[in-house]
Amino acid sequence: MQATWLDKYFKGDRTIWMIVFILSIFSLLAVYSSTGTLAYKYQSGNTEYYLFKHLFILAFGIGLMYAAHLVRYTYYSKISIIALFITVPLLAITLLTGTNLNEASRWLTLPGTNITFQTSDFAKLALIMFVARMLSKRQDEIKSFKSAFIPVIIPVFIVCGLILPANFSTAAVVFTSAVYLMFIGRISMKYIGAMIGIGAIAFTLFVVISLALGHSGRIETWKARIERFSGDGVEDNYQSDQAKIAIARGGLIGRFPGNSIQRNFLPHPYSDFIFAIIIEEYGFIGAAFLIFLYLLLFFRVIRFIHHSPMAFGTLLAAGCTFMLVFQALINMAVAVNLFPVTGQPLPFLSMGGTSIWFTSIALGIVLSVSRQVEKEKKEGGAELAAA
Repeated sequence: MQATWLDKYFKGDRTIWMIVFILSIFSLLAVYSSTGTLAYKYQSGNTEYYLFKHLFILAFGIGLMYAAHLVRYTYYSKISIIALFITVPLLAITLLTGTNLNEASRWLTLPGTNITFQTSDFAKLALIMFVARMLSKRQDEIKSFKSAFIPVIIPVFIVCGLILPANFSTAAVVFTSAVYLMFIGRISMKYIGAMIGIGAIAFTLFVVISLALGHSGRIETWKARIERFSGDGVEDNYQSDQAKIAIARGGLIGRFPGNSIQRNFLPHPYSDFIFAIIIEEYGFIGAAFLIFLYLLLFFRVIRFIHHSPMAFGTLLAAGCTFMLVFQALINMAVAVNLFPVTGQPLPFLSMGGTSIWFTSIALGIVLSVSRQVEKEKKEGGAELAAA
């Protein structure tokens, strides 16, 4: 009875659904544990405030995921055109008039409300959908520079260029995800190499021009982060030091949920460094299990996209999943001091509305592809049985 109910309402890969719900539980526990300082600072010690706020964000995100997985994935090809046309002006407006934090304009405040919206989260998903569409449409002439490469590279550089001034790490994640899609989409390696080279030159020009014009705020931030990571900075790397202490306290099995000490000292323990808090409370075993979940998600998607009858479904699911898992690995690498601080949240775990919601939509799209593949396999099996 239970299996029938699950089969009826939760279509697509069951393992991915299981991963989503396990990550949701992890997220609730970790955010509740790590927001104590915020609660005492802004909510008069009401620790349940952030718990219920995050619970609502997660529940709404899962609702978006469920709705997205019910939509036939081929519709996302048409949606991607509209989404990209919305993305470019949104990013431009954010860059010019967005809410600033640490000399970076990343958010738009919705008129008449105090709700902020990080436009780059929308842009990431829109670009991946559009690149998947263009690559799938050009498969018959995929080796052509003019017909296949140019229509992909132009929107990639426009979107990444608009994200870059305020958020280098997000631009890098999006650019890398686009390169990955082009690779599995069979774009010529010499064109992919050229794209990487052009990207490096464009980034160098951006840095040189920004310094020449005196707009070096974010560049100085990037430089300071790299210097602190390499040990050349004059200031102590407080964030990484506190993260190391949290990891050391965690040991093999951790201090158990709610018993973190470093959450009171580590900046942003509920977002950028939530993985360090997870290690402190759940130990090496908990951290290894979390890494396993993200890798399992990636390999489950790789497994089912081989059966996708259309290139668009394969590219769409692969692109969305790679972007999420790549971002997760970057966040984890920062927390354990294998990478400079980037500000990238841990997908579906860190506190934050737009990040969780667009991650949920991306996972819903992946499940939509999985649902269609599953449906076509069943129909094919039924036809063989009838024959």
